[in-house]
Amino acid sequence: MLKPLIELRDISKAHGKNVIFERANLKIFPGETLTIMGVSGCGKSICLKMLVGLEHPDSGEILIDGRNIDDMDANELRKLRHRVAFVFQRDALFDSMTVLENVSYGLREHTTMSLEQMRARTIEYLGHVDLGPETLDIMPANLSGGMRKRVALARSVALEPEVTLYDEPMEGLDPQSVTRVRNMIVRLQARAGVTTVIATHNMKTAFSISDRLALISNRGFSHVGTPDEFRASSAPEVMDFVRGPSGASERLA
Repeated sequence: MLKPLIELRDISKAHGKNVIFERANLKIFPGETLTIMGVSGCGKSICLKMLVGLEHPDSGEILIDGRNIDDMDANELRKLRHRVAFVFQRDALFDSMTVLENVSYGLREHTTMSLEQMRARTIEYLGHVDLGPETLDIMPANLSGGMRKRVALARSVALEPEVTLYDEPMEGLDPQSVTRVRNMIVRLQARAGVTTVIATHNMKTAFSISDRLALISNRGFSHVGTPDEFRASSAPEVMDFVRGPSGASERLA
């Protein structure tokens, strides 16, 4: 039986009096694309942050390769964050750095590459997101929202991580940019074979690129399954969330 790369085991988490997770469980397997869905404020972003130690559960365990993150020291957490890339919802580019400096930031921090090697790797991964060498010296303020997202994608995978986490990667983008970024995620995942976890409420994205879906409701992952299993589900919370008031055919086309 395939062992999970990441496991959330009996996780509980609250913010003040708001209980987000209560003894929640989830397994994420090597090489799969898993999309975490749920209404705004349900805990999608917090879940991703817990996977890299940016947030901590109140109780329970988060295991990477069978090792509890909370048992890791600072050096081990640094190595973990080398293995796991996080694409933040608001792209989190450094505004005082050029595109080249942004994409190569992790390479400077975590490798012994020469400047020429880092430049070549940056150009390579910008190419994977349909951006050319002419963008290298551009500052983030001069990029469109879609271009900023693509630069953030390139930066996240330039270190060739084992796992990539995406927090609402389509948020705030126009339809054309949504399609482009979605296609970039698919291409990058297929090329590198990384384990991909996406937090989104964009149903078209979720159903078009995921191997499995996990719905957060009732303080846990109430439903986990393939897109076909979600489409066929008669569970009220799945039908309400997935189909919505405008109907499944429109949202899942």
